Amino acid sequence: MRLALIAALWTAVNSVTAQQQFLGQQSDAVRPPNIVFILTDDQDVHLQSLDYMPLVQKHLIDKGTYYDKHYCTTAVCCPARVTLMTGKAAHNTNITDVNPPYGGYPKFVKQGFNSAYLPVWLQEAGYNVYYTGKLFNAHNVDNYDSPYPAGFTSHDFLLDPFTYNYMNSSFQHNQDPPQSHEGEYVTDVLAQKAYNLLEEAVEADRPFFLMVAPSAPHADIQNNSGTLTFDAPISAPRHVHLFPDAKVPRISNFNPDIPSGANWIRRLEQQNMTNVDWNDHFHRQRLRALQAVDEMVDGLFDRMESLDLLENTYIFYSSDNGFHIGNHRMQPGKSTGCEEDINIPLIVRGPNVPINYTTQLVTSHTDIAATIFSLLNIPLREDFDGSPIPVTTSAIAASSQKRREHVQIEYWGFAGGEGIYDRRLHQNNTFKGIRIVGGGYNFYYQIWCTNEHELYDMSKDPQQMVNLLQEGNTVEMASGYAVGKLVARLDALLMAQKSCNGERCREPWKSLHPDGKVGSLEDAMAERFDRFYDEQVKVEWEYCHNGYVPEAEGPMFENEGAMFRDDGFMWPEWV
Repeated sequence: MRLALIAALWTAVNSVTAQQQFLGQQSDAVRPPNIVFILTDDQDVHLQSLDYMPLVQKHLIDKGTYYDKHYCTTAVCCPARVTLMTGKAAHNTNITDVNPPYGGYPKFVKQGFNSAYLPVWLQEAGYNVYYTGKLFNAHNVDNYDSPYPAGFTSHDFLLDPFTYNYMNSSFQHNQDPPQSHEGEYVTDVLAQKAYNLLEEAVEADRPFFLMVAPSAPHADIQNNSGTLTFDAPISAPRHVHLFPDAKVPRISNFNPDIPSGANWIRRLEQQNMTNVDWNDHFHRQRLRALQAVDEMVDGLFDRMESLDLLENTYIFYSSDNGFHIGNHRMQPGKSTGCEEDINIPLIVRGPNVPINYTTQLVTSHTDIAATIFSLLNIPLREDFDGSPIPVTTSAIAASSQKRREHVQIEYWGFAGGEGIYDRRLHQNNTFKGIRIVGGGYNFYYQIWCTNEHELYDMSKDPQQMVNLLQEGNTVEMASGYAVGKLVARLDALLMAQKSCNGERCREPWKSLHPDGKVGSLEDAMAERFDRFYDEQVKVEWEYCHNGYVPEAEGPMFENEGAMFRDDGFMWPEWV
């Protein structure tokens, strides 16, 4: 009876504003709540870096909710950050790289988002907005004022080309010229700026949003005669001797004897022991670089507690994308559809948020802007590709049966190895994928621009070692689904999602079944839909390209009712 009531209520709340009201996760406080958002750079889940951050565990994991199935939709810095700030997938922002012509701060401005993203919207809603750290790639010492990023009450941005230089950073405060901090450890400089902005926010006596975006644990980047080198991160001097025995977790996909994956990944040679040892060093340096972040988090909580802010403040902790080291024989890096790169930390603490709780609800960076709107009781935008993440106890319970179960993953361009081994740029790293988790199933499906296909049963193969679509693989899936039947559904879902926007992204199955009778993969697997899915146009790339070019993307989902085939035939009502 309870599940039926929830389903009926959800059917009734079919607009974004009504869904927001249904979640009912606004703070009970009379004063509007504050938001503090901590965003690290390239922090992993699957290399277990959070295990080495006791203060994040103390203040956030032990006192908040951990989202075990949180994903970035594009696993590289700038596209991921723009998605987080706009609530739009990268195919709708057309910001798909870290530098022009396909990405970076200049492309962000060119696309018109400097007047249409989270800081601007929050100021329009009456919030003061503060920011320190990395904003977007290619936001640099030459273009920081052309134009200034809009929407900030006060800011202190890290600027390129010094963003990833741990001992020679450059910050730019409000309308002041950039200031060099040569010889100072970047995260310690950032921490002090974050504390100053927090005090400034409290003195203003208005509800506020504060974002703190350290560059750790990103690789240290040096410019050597015009050539950029990605070396191991650098720790603060006080942390240089920590974790001497730490190694990259030796899970089944770590430098495997048998190649895995597809496309360029499957052609990689196994790393020799010298390479493996150096990559373990790279891993330890990441852990050491995160210690100053851990201390900064502690400093923020100490100050929020002394300022009596914790009872009415939501604190978020996340990263722009994940990271791999040695997984599938890859050098340190990101930019793939592997779970190590797309599954990232998300922790929330605040009013009515469950304490020391982990949820399996599927969420993504497209949902962050809508979530903040929901918590601050700001009417949701119809053009959001994401929907509010349930963060309160009641909202999580209400959404457990009807939350969207998938994330669409996408990438354009190349993948580059970091560190000192194999610094090649691997081309044709353009792909679309679907990560889907539901009752009794757990899959990842991907199609490269080379039209190579991958399917992984993540219940039996969480390290993605057995591509079920590779010739010769006959592994039975944990769900019991037939591979061909499953692929037909996932391909149709990917077709509907790869060019979706707004409601079509938020309500994916409605694109395929406008009558609303199918709301999950489990529903779609019904035998009566076999012919329908067999008849659908398949996802297929025309060619590989380093940016989002519609003519390269192959067939697009254009009709609003996929129950109609291209030849005009309409399925009978019982379908």
